[in-house]
Amino acid sequence: MTLAYVALGSNLEQPQQQVRAALAALGHLDGATLLRHSSLYRTAPVGYADQPDFINAVALLDTELPPLRLLDALLALEQRFGRQRSFRNAPRVLDLDLLYYDGVFLEEPRLILPHPRMRERAFVMVPLAEIAAGATLPGVGDIAALAADLAGSGVARLDDESNPNKQEQA
Repeated sequence: MTLAYVALGSNLEQPQQQVRAALAALGHLDGATLLRHSSLYRTAPVGYADQPDFINAVALLDTELPPLRLLDALLALEQRFGRQRSFRNAPRVLDLDLLYYDGVFLEEPRLILPHPRMRERAFVMVPLAEIAAGATLPGVGDIAALAADLAGSGVARLDDESNPNKQEQA
């Protein structure tokens, strides 16, 4: 099995509920097990600013799927949630990004690993640091240090009483 980090985001159709439902769906993904996930965070949009704030989280999966098959499973889940790709950085019901896949470096037209912009994005690094603070990811760096550098970038943790320890019960 292989560890993979996935970023989740939504800013349409009750985004908190969308992200929670997507986390539950990741827990039932064939070929993968949801090990834990971060709290939910409210973040300002990046790129296209004229849209609602996002709700973001990061999940850790243990998967037997190779990277491109995991990507396909994530894209299929986005479609199930009604994701439409109208333009870059557009509002969306659900966005799932494969951030990191257990030390794999990959540059394909459909997928670059580690995610090329993750270290620049507070909405990724802050929730990632919550569940992987002690980790140093090859090609990315020290998670806690990167998150600390970005922490003042408009990311606010939401109260998440439904998930006090961020770990899935087996």
